[in-house]
Amino acid sequence: MDARALMDKLVSFPTVSNVSNLDLIDWVEEYLAGHGVKATRVYNDDRTKANLYANVGPEVEGGVILSGHTDVVPVEGQAWDTDPFVVTQKGDKLYGRGTCDMKGFDALALSAVPLALERGVKRPIQIALSYDEEVGCIGAPFMIAEMRKHMPAASAAIIGEPSMMKTVSGHKGGYGWWIHMHGFEVHSSLMHTGVNAIMEGARLISWANDLNDEIRARTPSDVAAQFEPPFTTAHTGMISGGTAHNITAKDCEFGIDFRLVPGDDIADYRDRLFAKVAEVEAQMQAVVPQTRIEIEQRFQVPPLQPEEEGAAESLVRQLTGDNGTHVVSYGTEAGQFQEKDYSAIICGPGDIAQAHQPNEFISADQFRQGEEFISKLVDHLVD
Repeated sequence: MDARALMDKLVSFPTVSNVSNLDLIDWVEEYLAGHGVKATRVYNDDRTKANLYANVGPEVEGGVILSGHTDVVPVEGQAWDTDPFVVTQKGDKLYGRGTCDMKGFDALALSAVPLALERGVKRPIQIALSYDEEVGCIGAPFMIAEMRKHMPAASAAIIGEPSMMKTVSGHKGGYGWWIHMHGFEVHSSLMHTGVNAIMEGARLISWANDLNDEIRARTPSDVAAQFEPPFTTAHTGMISGGTAHNITAKDCEFGIDFRLVPGDDIADYRDRLFAKVAEVEAQMQAVVPQTRIEIEQRFQVPPLQPEEEGAAESLVRQLTGDNGTHVVSYGTEAGQFQEKDYSAIICGPGDIAQAHQPNEFISADQFRQGEEFISKLVDHLVD
């Protein structure tokens, strides 16, 4: 199967993050076995999803990891002109959920397997496919830890998120907490005797707004200045609560997350958030002692720090000819690889502007550039 046929197959699996990816993993494992390559799975706790990694070529150090995620975002509520789980070409555009983000790159990584074996690489390609990237990069850390234990150390990890084949050396981190306000219901005419979970939760959201104003007023560091926006941000994107307009809300739930520029310390923001939670909770309990606030961390995605003379960056620049400086504000699994002492870089085909959109597509030219990149990488590992 060539890279295009592999993409067609991978897109046909509707691996939205709220369902299992095991059908896709089964197929990839069978594909690799057909080339004599043994794959290893790393399951989630209830074994409904799995990461998969494999070593292609000799069991020696100095290889290159090709990393991608297998999950995609939902299509419900989006107006698609084609079947989202069938790759459809119209002109130069290849439409389908995941063509850009990021089954296109997954297909390119798998297409490297027969090339590496046929050309006789002296250093291996290591395939790394994760689950649940789209809901907080949840699966990859378990896989990366196992790869560190059981695989020859790779010299570089290339995370193939859509970057228009540019060398992206930095991204923001993402850290998110889910907050459940437990209030006390009374008639709203006597609201002073109850605790309105929504209104108390609003104090925390207002705190996040004030924090953003404070951060925005600072002079950005040299690294932060490369990003848009050039500072860490606090954000709430979902909220629910209450039962009726004339009842003080018993419950309110929402998230507060931070997008952290490299160099900022998440511990500072976490400590300030928790201090504010404790302050608001004390005010609630002064009215009704049994009220409380639950807070749970939902995800943590470390930033990708630009590396000085990084092996991964040097390699990708050599293969692509790109000498520009590029950073992105979205998070990826690259920071998780770097956290485990891999030299990591982002480089993949497609435009991130197409990710998560109805009628998501990758251009045929970008996919072709991805194929050329893989061929050059294999040749590099043969030398």
